[in-house]
Formats: sequence, C-alpha cells, structure tokens
Amino acid sequence: MDTQLDTEIVLRGVAAAPGIAIGPAYVYSKQAPRVETRAVAGEDLQAEVERLRTAVARSEKELQKIQGFAEQKLGSQSARIFEAQIMILNDAILMRTIEKRIVAEHRNAESLVADEIGKYKRLMLAAPDEYMHERAHDVEDVMHRIIRNIQDQKLVSRLEGESIVVSEALAPADTVILSRNPILGYATDFGGVTSHAAILSRSLKIPAVVGLRTATKTIATGDVVALDGYAGCVVINPTGQTLDALRQKAQRLHEFEAKLVGLAGLPAETPDHRRIELAANIDLHDEVEFAHAQGAAGIGLYRTEGQIIGKGAYPDEEQQFREYKAVADAVFPHPVVFRAFDVGGDKIDPDGHHEANPFLGWRGIRVLLDRPELFLGQLRALLMASVRKNVRIMFPMIATVQELLVAREYVRKAKAELKTRNIPFDQRIPVGVMVEVPSAAILADELAQESDFLSIGTNDLVQYLMAVDRDNAAVASLYQPFHPAVLRTLKMIIDAGHRHHKPVGMCGEMAGDPLATIPLLGMGLDHFSLVPTMLPEIKKIIRSVTQKEARKVAEKALGMSSADEVRDYLTGVLRQRLPDIPLE
Repeated sequence: MDTQLDTEIVLRGVAAAPGIAIGPAYVYSKQAPRVETRAVAGEDLQAEVERLRTAVARSEKELQKIQGFAEQKLGSQSARIFEAQIMILNDAILMRTIEKRIVAEHRNAESLVADEIGKYKRLMLAAPDEYMHERAHDVEDVMHRIIRNIQDQKLVSRLEGESIVVSEALAPADTVILSRNPILGYATDFGGVTSHAAILSRSLKIPAVVGLRTATKTIATGDVVALDGYAGCVVINPTGQTLDALRQKAQRLHEFEAKLVGLAGLPAETPDHRRIELAANIDLHDEVEFAHAQGAAGIGLYRTEGQIIGKGAYPDEEQQFREYKAVADAVFPHPVVFRAFDVGGDKIDPDGHHEANPFLGWRGIRVLLDRPELFLGQLRALLMASVRKNVRIMFPMIATVQELLVAREYVRKAKAELKTRNIPFDQRIPVGVMVEVPSAAILADELAQESDFLSIGTNDLVQYLMAVDRDNAAVASLYQPFHPAVLRTLKMIIDAGHRHHKPVGMCGEMAGDPLATIPLLGMGLDHFSLVPTMLPEIKKIIRSVTQKEARKVAEKALGMSSADEVRDYLTGVLRQRLPDIPLE
C-alpha cells in the first residue's frame, strides 16, 4: 500500500535488483503503437506484404544489435535472452500466416501482426501466473517492435544526465539500451523478479523495484526519487531525514556485501561441519552462468515450461534434449533438477485449456498423466541428457501416492524405449517429488518410500495450507510462511524423508528468505534452492551458525503460536548473529 508522510510519498513494490539510488526521475513513456484496421486494395497487397517483410528484417537487425551490445556488457549467456525474441521473428510459419492473411483478407500488415502475435500474449496473460505474465511482456515487445517498424516510428533511447527511469514496464531491450545512459535505477508499475528486465538489471548491477502499480501516475520527470532495491520501495520527494537514513543504510549494506565477496567458492557448511547443498532456481539456460558466479552448487529447480514461451506448441523431443543437455553440461559436475512440465490450470498451456478455478484444477502431474505422449517425450529427452549422471527429474503437484507410482511407471517405459534404440542414459537417474499440496505433506512418509528425494514447494504449500490466494490484495497479509501451522508441516515433511533416508530440499521462496535459514537448518533441511541473487547471503548465514544452535532455534519457533511471534523471535536471533544483515 502507498503511504503519504508530510511531503513524501512512499510506493511499495517488489525488490527486483539490490541497491539504493537517489536522483531525479525520468518517466519513460513507451506508448503502445496505435493499430487501426484498414482495407488494402488488390493492387497494393504485394506492397503491403513487403512492408511486413521490411519491418521484420529491420526488427531482427535491431535485436541483433542490442544482443551484440548486451554481449559486450554482460557476456554471451545473459545476451541469449534476446534469442527468444529473434526466434519469433524467424518463425516462418507465423510470418507466412500473416502474409497469407494480408492477401486473403485485404487487411493492413500491422493489424494482422497485432492479431496473430497477440494470440500468444493473450494466452499468457490469461494465466494467473506471474512467470507467464512476464514472458507475455517479452512477446508483446516483439509485436510492438514489428508494428513500430511498419509505421516507421522511433523510440527515445538517449537521456540527459543521471536519472532513475520510471516506466509502466521495461522490456529486455529497453533495459539494455537505456543502460547506455548513466542510469541510477529502474522503477516500474508492473513486473516481477522473474522478468527478463529484472534479470538484466541484476546483471547490470542497476537497482530496480518493480510491481509499484502507480509509479508512472504519481512520479513526474524531474521529481527527486529515492529507490530502495532491498526493501522494494520508492520514496518520492524524500525528506532530509529519509535521505540520511537511506545513505546510512546504503553504507551499512555496502559493508555487509563486502563481507560476502569471496563466499562463492566456499562450501555452504556450518561451523560444526554440516554440509548443505545450496543451489539455484532458474527459468532459462542463460541464468546458469550467473547462478554459478553467485556460488550455486547446482540447479535445484529448472522450470522446463520456459521452453513453451512464444512457441504456441510444445517443443519436440529433439528440441527438449538439446536444451536439457546444454543445461546439464553447463552445470556439470553439479546436479540439476528438471521439473517436468508444470502446465495447465494457472500456467500457460499451448492447447488453450482454461478453468474457472485453476489452482484447484487440471495442472502439473494431472496434465502429464492425461497426455502420455507429451510426458514420455519429455522423459526420453531428460534421460538422453543424463549421460553425465548429474540430471534429476522432479514431478510437480503430486497429491497421491498413486500419481507417483504411475509417473514412475512412465519413467520405466521411457527407459525401455531408449534401451531398444541403444541410446545411453543414466540407469539410476534420481526421481523426486515436489511436496506442494497438503495431501502430499500428510503422505510424505509414503511418497519418500517411492521416490529418491523430496523438494518442498513453499509458494503453493503455504497458499493451500492457509487457504490464501497470495495474489489477492484483500487477503495477501494472511499469506504467512512463518505461521506455526506451516513450520510444523515443514518439520513433518523433513522428518518423513529422513525416516526413509531420503534427502529433503526446498525450492520455494522461503528457501531464499534469510529469516527462514536458521530454523530450516535446525529442522534438518538438506538442500536449499533459491533465486541466485540471495545465494551469498544465505550461505553467509549457514556458515555463521552451528547445527546444534540452529536446532534450538527451530525447536523454540515450532513451539510458538503466531506468525508475528515467530518473526519477531527469528529477527532477533539473526540480528544478534549478523547485526548488519539487511532484513527490510
């Protein structure tokens, strides 16, 4: 919620890239190109097709130039973000469809570009899932680029002086091109931590706050703005007192971050020598390099549905194999956990399935078991990518033991098919389960017996346990990861896994929350997988507390009766151990 304090206005959003910036705002107004449908005379149809082709060629040249600039500034891995957009431009079927419609319907090129590419965008935006919303913005950016080039429009890319860029949303190309200016920070109305713009901001080391909702309506170009990329807020017209506090915080955090330098190569190990597997969650092959630089010992969650973005169809087995092998090779010798397609319901589905209540609907393993060929194709691709024996497979949204048994039977079938073709794979590839619904938590003993590892998906688990849609502002405050009911459920799952000598990890947001690190250690969690930017901080905490001390903290927290009580207690514990750690 926005707060007004004297002359200050404080906007609260989501911390996307760390850092504190103070300076004048520049409101970057990137209006969507105006698209009107108009008739094209028969003798002008070929010229209209040529307008489209020229615009697509110009768009590709622009993106290649941006990609080249990104490679110079960020390296080849980060620059690969633009390959997905270039692939849309190179989609022969898509472009041929638009050309045919121009001729058949006697319509102008930009209206048909908006219609055809807009189909993908609308599908993604229809899904109540932040990750898909972010990818929709990338698709929309390609669409707008083509339309602007058809209409011969130009965008502002040069700014005068240092500034904090304020915009409704930033596409990856905007983030890179604008960074040629002395940008202090980025503030956007929309977006999340999984957006390409957020990823690039972190790589560029430019502080960013996203999801502010009303920034462009509240901030004017020239306003003095203070942006806090740690707390996820922007202060408009900050008072002297606020500026002093932020400058002191910046200095304190700079000193704390200096202590994290050099941690990347050290193990995530407690002082009494308990070794933890600290891994990263990623959506794209491009993020492997950054995760490794942050000290990740592997990838604990690779979201395979990223391959569907902008395609309008599932990738074939060969395409999947190439992607999975590239990731496995880049991560080797560390492990990578590939989550099977988590589609349907609240996530994008190329087949266009929609539901009234997607969180309780047809998604995850339910979709895969109903589509055997889709499931088997992905399993074969994963198995073929496993020859270096660092690949793990994880099933999403398991709710019953029967689902797991059937899924494992498909793994056996996929193995048998590859054997008949004499294709090598890891015969003992580990197969695990995401524990993210209450029934799976209650059945954790039985699921542990039938799997090689458990991984707790706290985002959905907390939502289901507390009966709270965390995207619903009216009840979002009731989404409480530190509620005793949640903590006790986590302990139950971890204990169940250990009773059957199976490792238990966590790949939800809670794994990257500094307040949760010590109690999770104390509960016996074996693997933490989190957003790469938080890896050094979580590793620092792990290396600062013994297992015995963590166990005492966990026991005390588990005995408390409210989320506020738990939070206050854990804040005190962490402040005592690491006084300068950022917890805002």
